[in-house]
Formats: sequence, C-alpha cells, structure tokens
Amino acid sequence: MSEDRKKRIVYLTAGAGGMYCGSCMHDNTLVRALIQHGLDVQLVPTYTPIRTDENDISADQVFFGGINVYLQQKIPLFRYVPRVLDRFLDRPGLIRRVSSRATNLSPRELGKLTVSMLKGEHGFQRKEVKRLSDWLKHSAQPDLIALTNILIGGCIPTLKRVLQVPAVVCLQGDDVFLETLPEPYKAQALQEIQRVAEDVAGFITHSQYYADFMSHYLSIPREKFHVTPLGMDVTDYQDFAPPRASGERELAVGYFARLAPEKGLHVLVDAFIELRRIEKSRGESARRTKLLIAGWLGENDREYAEAQFAKLRQAGLADDFEHLGSVDREGKLKFFQSIDLLAVPTIYHEPKGLFALEAMAAGVPVLLPAHGAFPEMISETQGGLLTEPGSARDLAEKLDHLLTDHPQRHALGQTGQRAVHVRRNSAAMAEATWRIFQMFLK
Repeated sequence: MSEDRKKRIVYLTAGAGGMYCGSCMHDNTLVRALIQHGLDVQLVPTYTPIRTDENDISADQVFFGGINVYLQQKIPLFRYVPRVLDRFLDRPGLIRRVSSRATNLSPRELGKLTVSMLKGEHGFQRKEVKRLSDWLKHSAQPDLIALTNILIGGCIPTLKRVLQVPAVVCLQGDDVFLETLPEPYKAQALQEIQRVAEDVAGFITHSQYYADFMSHYLSIPREKFHVTPLGMDVTDYQDFAPPRASGERELAVGYFARLAPEKGLHVLVDAFIELRRIEKSRGESARRTKLLIAGWLGENDREYAEAQFAKLRQAGLADDFEHLGSVDREGKLKFFQSIDLLAVPTIYHEPKGLFALEAMAAGVPVLLPAHGAFPEMISETQGGLLTEPGSARDLAEKLDHLLTDHPQRHALGQTGQRAVHVRRNSAAMAEATWRIFQMFLK
C-alpha cells in the first residue's frame, strides 16, 4: 500500500443512538485496520456518535445530526435557522443524551424521513447536505468517499458533482430496514435509491449471497457489486482456547445478538426447552445445560423479550437461563469464555453475522440457520453446523448432538478459530477493501 499512502478517504458511518451496533463496530475496525496499513482514512459519524466496544477512532463531530434531521423534517423553520444553532444541536454530547431518552418514530414518520433523506439536496435536509459537501471540499478533501449504507446516500449526487470523487457504498442490512417501511414510503425509498445508485461507483458486501440479493432487490446491475470477507480484530482472542473436549463441567449454550424477533431468540428459547426435555428423558444423571443470553434490548422489543423469559420460567427453567444484558468488551470476552456453543437462529437472512465470527475467534463453535451469509461462512471456516431455518426441533437436536459429542465440538472450535484468525482478521478485510477502493481511485 506504500505507493498510495497519500490517497485520502473519508468513511461515513452511522451511529445507532447509543446501541452497540454491528455496522458501527465493523466500520470502526475496518478504518483502524486501513490506517494501520498506512492509509489516510477518517471515520466520520452521521446521525449520532457511534458506540463500539473497541477504541472509538471516529471524529468528534456528527453530520446529519439526529436532532437537526428530525427538526428539519417536522418544523420548516429549522430548515433555515442560523448555523450557530445547528452547531449547538449537533454537539455529540447533546445528541448522546437526547438519543438515549428518545422513543422510536412511528413507521409512517420514519418512512417520510427516510424518503426525504434519500432525496438529498432536494429533501428537507438540504442544508445538511450542503454542510457536509462544504466540509469535505474545504477541510477533508478526500480522493474517495465510502458510506456505511445506502440509506445515508442521498447526498452522493451532490458530493460527486461538488468534489468530483468516487463514492463507494457498503451494504450491511439495508433491506432489513427498508422492509419495515409502510407503503408508499418503501416504494418511494427504493425509487430514490435507484436514482442515487447511478452516481455510486461500486457497492461492497460481505457475502456472495448478499451481493446477488441486493442487486435484485435494488435493481442495480450485479457488476457494480464487489465482495470482501467480513473480518474482525482478533487481538484479544489470541489466548482463547476452544472449550474443553469433555463434559466435566456444566455446559452452556450462548445467544449473543439483539434481543429481537428477527434475530430468532424465540426459536432458540423453544429449542432450549426441547433440549432440556431431551436431557431430562435420559434420567437424573444426564447433563444439565444452561442458556446464557446477552445483547442489546431496545424498548420496542422489551415485551417480546420478557415473553421469552416468561416461557422459560413456565417450562420450569428459571434456574437454567441467565439474561446478562448488553455487555461491554470485557463482558463479551468473559461471555465467550463461559459458553460451549453459540446459537443465533435469525429469522431474516443475515448479510454478514459478526457475532458468529466473534464466537469462532474465541474457539466457540456456532449453530446457524442455513440461509443468508451463513452457508458461505460455515463452508469457509468449518467452525460450526447449519440448522433448518425456523425449526426449533432441528436446532434442539443439533444442540444435543454437539453438546454430547465433545470431540466434534472441540474440533469445530479449533478449526473455526484457526480460520478466523488467519483469513477473517481485520487486516485481511482491510486488504480486500483497499483493493476495491483502488479500482475507483484516479
């Protein structure tokens, strides 16, 4: 990379309102790895400051600040207020405080806001587009702009015209958000994305599945898509040993993801109840497995999560599961050290699956549904098994099999750990991403 060290890249990420966000963590890890390879890259937040359990390297400023974006959508006066008020509302500390207390917008209001943002300089947030383009032109002066998703891409046509530099977009689950929008806003958003896509130099995904799917979903030519391996920083996982190959201690199944219907917590709960039934059928001397649940729980999903906990209690398993909440870096490492298997039976087709890589990096084998990016991931890493999507029975049987077959569980843990540390580390992800960036740099 040495001959291109002077190339400057601005990577626009998107905060998730105080939540540990897989995309935020991906972007932070990727940019740090690119910098370590000698590139001039700046990570710039939009909407809200990002939250990551690693060292946050993002800039201490926010574009398209969530407070301003919302007020400009709802109250016409805020589309014309002086910049001094904008600066006050865009303060990262203020955005953090407000977003931590904010309630989610209704689907209808969210749809309106999404469409307006995608319209860029023709939407209600045109003032924010101008502010970003001015800053990029006069301060950052990038040779290439990368965006964390297409949903913040309404500014791309303006940036291309003003800066005369290419824009590359990483797709990390944009369809999941778009599918939550009611009509006519979903159709309008897709139409705006197709317009914006004409000015996008290329799209990056982390699986062939997602490249194929999003090409069709967004009606964008497949040749504009490029695939890089999802990677992670494995530094803190160097000394992790796979769980022992015997059943000497109480075994534990882990769940590490948002506690939300789309992540499939209810499927795992049903499977765990079935697993404990299978264990009890073997008699009093059979092993006793625990379920450890960790991950972000938003207010909108609290009723759903509590219903799953109640289901476990009603099955007589109150002492056999533990909800650990949203854990920090130290808590996450401790979590992976305390489980023997990870199971996250997502309902939607996962585009990347960072949580699965983290488990394998720790030597923990995974059980994942056979859809989305997971078949490719398991085929490459050999770090786990695939299950029938949506089937609690199949998941329970495979959990029972691996928890009983200690040598196979240990072998899967070793194989997956080796694959992630060698081929799915952050340096490998940065190298592959840089090769794509080079295709568009002058």
